[in-house]
Amino acid sequence: MTKDQKNEVIEVLKEKFSQYNNFYVTDTESLTVDQVTKLRRACFDKNVEMKVAKNTLIRKALESIDAEKYSGVYDALHNVTALMFSENPKDPALIISSFRKASNGEKPLLKAAFINGDVYAGDNNLKTLTQIKTKNELIGEVIGLLQSPAKRVLAALLHHHEKQAEGAAATAE
Repeated sequence: MTKDQKNEVIEVLKEKFSQYNNFYVTDTESLTVDQVTKLRRACFDKNVEMKVAKNTLIRKALESIDAEKYSGVYDALHNVTALMFSENPKDPALIISSFRKASNGEKPLLKAAFINGDVYAGDNNLKTLTQIKTKNELIGEVIGLLQSPAKRVLAALLHHHEKQAEGAAATAE
């Protein structure tokens, strides 16, 4: 790979890291070509971008954006690395776990995930990441929580108002 080609890869990666708040660092070593094709298709179906790149180039791209911010990811950059970029923080985790279930394998291995500034290092985080709440799910929960006390307050006020009206009607008779 020439220096120009390397720089081109670094620029593409920098663009992706800047575009997405979430990315997964996975190990796809020992997957067959057929399996990698299936994995790419699963990613494509979920709007997850998969990029395979050399670890040194990934590190250079991350360091050139913000060396401190991504420091927790560097230890995961070894062996074969496939990056998964996603708007939705849990889609790559769901893809990995369903892929592993379907192939009865342990690959792709989750080396690290970078979710909105937090680093989840190690494959033991996969289950946690499949249960992570998306922004829309959290907003929905907050709205639900905000609505329920308001409904109770309104019901109580209405009930109180009706009692007052009944009391006033009884007094008028």
